[in-house]
Amino acid sequence: MSEPQRRPVFFISDGTGITAETLGNSLLTQFVGHYDKRRYPFVLDTTEADHVVREVHTAAEHSEPIVFLTVMDRNVRHALEGLPGIVIDLVNHGLETLESALGQTATRRYGQAHGIADAETYRDRMAAVEFALEHDDGQSLRVLGLSDVVLVGPSRCGKTPTSMYLAIHHGVRASNYPLLDEDFDAQVLPESLRELHGTLYGLVSSPQHLHQVRTERRPHSTYASLEQCRFEISAAKRLFAAHDIPYLDTSTRSIEEISTVILGFLHRLNSDNRFVP
Repeated sequence: MSEPQRRPVFFISDGTGITAETLGNSLLTQFVGHYDKRRYPFVLDTTEADHVVREVHTAAEHSEPIVFLTVMDRNVRHALEGLPGIVIDLVNHGLETLESALGQTATRRYGQAHGIADAETYRDRMAAVEFALEHDDGQSLRVLGLSDVVLVGPSRCGKTPTSMYLAIHHGVRASNYPLLDEDFDAQVLPESLRELHGTLYGLVSSPQHLHQVRTERRPHSTYASLEQCRFEISAAKRLFAAHDIPYLDTSTRSIEEISTVILGFLHRLNSDNRFVP
């Protein structure tokens, strides 16, 4: 059986292309299809724009392309006019609407969304990343009390990627700490976590999903066995309930969804404004 033809999709930007790719992919998730995705960031002049135009025309010889644009520069935009296929401009219509509503002319500078527009905020995010790296997997207890949130749970339930996402995108000082068999057997929190009760947030998974993930890492081991996964998930939930720790099943959620839930938890928790995303 032949593989279905993949429709070409282009993400074209005079910046990083992150916005074009994120918004474009969000739209594409609403449809069933097979796509050949191509990203063209930093299209900064007409020479580069002409190259992209040729690439899109070549792709159009086989299948009608879909093009997502986030281009600010007027000269580059002009060079990209007449692109074949379905062209979705993700910024221009919104800018024109805001210009009319705000009575201002947009600066139309590229790279503002993902550049260092606010140096202080950027430094805070980088400091949060360093904090998350130092406090990954319980490897350091130094200034653990400065954590905005401490993610706890069985191994391979998404603690590390969630900590890093929260740090990179939201400047959250997120640490994570694994729970071990002795914690589950005793049904008590590790001593280093007992003074941090207000910042603890549990992550669990389904036993089947955890078994699958661990098998990829350590096949045919007790650690990855379905029986061990069932034991750890059940024990973790009992431990969280006993200590009034909120928790989330990550088995069917993306990192973005997990992080959004945790941000909501932090907003509710920190009425004294200690945490500001």
